[in-house]
Amino acid sequence: MRSAAFALLMLAATLSACSRAPEGQAPPVGLTIVSLNPCSDAVLAEVADPGQVLALSHYSSDPSSSSMDVDVARRFPSVSGSVEEVMALKPDVVVTGTFVAPAMADAFHRLGVRLEKVPIATSVAESKAQVTQLAALAGHPERGAMLNRRIDAALAEAAPPATSEPASAVVWQSGGIVPGRNTLIADLLRRTGFASLSAARGMGQAELLPLEVMLADPPQVILAAGNPQADEDRMLGHPALRALAHTRHERFDPSLLWCGGPTLIRSAQRLAEIRRAIS
Repeated sequence: MRSAAFALLMLAATLSACSRAPEGQAPPVGLTIVSLNPCSDAVLAEVADPGQVLALSHYSSDPSSSSMDVDVARRFPSVSGSVEEVMALKPDVVVTGTFVAPAMADAFHRLGVRLEKVPIATSVAESKAQVTQLAALAGHPERGAMLNRRIDAALAEAAPPATSEPASAVVWQSGGIVPGRNTLIADLLRRTGFASLSAARGMGQAELLPLEVMLADPPQVILAAGNPQADEDRMLGHPALRALAHTRHERFDPSLLWCGGPTLIRSAQRLAEIRRAIS
């Protein structure tokens, strides 16, 4: 085990030593960054200089998993996350999520690379704090402040009239999975004039809401976060749900569910559009 770990570290160090900036290209100003966190990818693409972002996670280049504009993501190299390919880029900082394999964290530590962990945001406030964190990391705090002002403006634009009653809503995912309390989407629903039915029931993240419960106590709107035509998402378009006379069905792009930062702007706009449609 020790010899394997040593070999891995030596290989990563060799790749790092062999990596050079293109001839004639000025080195980037500020810390250089590799992001392995798909939610951080979109923020870094806005607050860092392009030359600082050595690579984004491969998730952001895949339309099925990206929360940002795929064309923008593909302007950057992408990495799957192995120590060897990351170290070949010689970053100053690697941005990850909360959960990092101990062996990977130890390898980066031994090689002198800083790890910056950014967890999944559970509220708009947390997301804005992460924007500030990543902008400061990139050395451009003013860009983070500007992005946060855009988020605030989008949320203000999407806010319902003060006198309106919240519309009950369920974000319905594959197999009947729903987000519940202490989730970013629950905060967004509240801010845009909805009341999360799953949160009101005390449900947590990624819990299962049985179809029978939905039929017995239906919301005013079902936000289908998936593809009702796909086999794994067939429950999204279940005939019994479609038969509910006073429930509206709206598609909600799954890419809007998990990440904050600039994604909050698109999420707020979509929710405001739906809220206006049911008013």
